[in-house]
Amino acid sequence: MDLKTASALNRLRLVSAPEAISFLVLLVCSVLKRTTEFNAVPVMGAVHGVLFVLYVLFWADAWKRAKWSSKTAALYFVLSVLPTGGFFAERKLRREAEDAVIASRARKEGVVNA
Repeated sequence: MDLKTASALNRLRLVSAPEAISFLVLLVCSVLKRTTEFNAVPVMGAVHGVLFVLYVLFWADAWKRAKWSSKTAALYFVLSVLPTGGFFAERKLRREAEDAVIASRARKEGVVNA
């Protein structure tokens, strides 16, 4: 992997946790809308929508650059539609991005032919 791949993984990682938080807040707002007079669903729906679209765009870029298998790509997509899945995706992506940076540095220094 190269640094562009690591950057793609980091972009996906950085949007995964906020996307998960916005999903949880949207669920809370939906409950509050039905049980009280509080209605923040239109605002939170828009925020979550933008973050989800960013996640999907960054997911597609990371899939292409990291050359994930269909199984790995499907896992990261499924994690995006689960309420707390973004937190798990963030953790896995952090490890994968760190590994990509280490491999890139080793290749640059001529330590390995990765």
